[in-house]
Amino acid sequence: MNIQVLEKEEMKVVGISWSGTYSQLNTIPELFDAMKKRIDEVPNQTNTSILIAPFHSRETELTYYVTTPVEKLENVPEGMVGFTIPRKNYVCTSHKGSLSEVENTYRETLIWMQEYGYELDDHALSLEVYIQKDLANDEEIQIELYLPVKTYGNGY
Repeated sequence: MNIQVLEKEEMKVVGISWSGTYSQLNTIPELFDAMKKRIDEVPNQTNTSILIAPFHSRETELTYYVTTPVEKLENVPEGMVGFTIPRKNYVCTSHKGSLSEVENTYRETLIWMQEYGYELDDHALSLEVYIQKDLANDEEIQIELYLPVKTYGNGY
């Protein structure tokens, strides 16, 4: 697994949001379906074919967004949210394979962070960047995972 630390510039995004408990995670695929149906409503989209899924993970629940990058936050469609993700340092890795195996990639990344002295910034958004907007094939998806860090490690 290839893991790196990088700084990601601020991004503006528009999309839909959901908050719930971890036992309700199975509803997240419905967010992607809803966003795909409404994506053409979002003005000022950048010329990328990615979806960005920022999320706040807390002890008992999480807030998850399915968004598309935009050049400016104007005319956000009814029922959607628009916000800026600040510039931040992240530990980044890629996951290619089934959605059911993503948890293993997260676990391995968190172990790597601990080994190299990086501390997760649990007040910042984590990001999942879906490389293609068509997620019809759950068995072969490609996701870039960005875990925010508040301390630098021992120089990896």
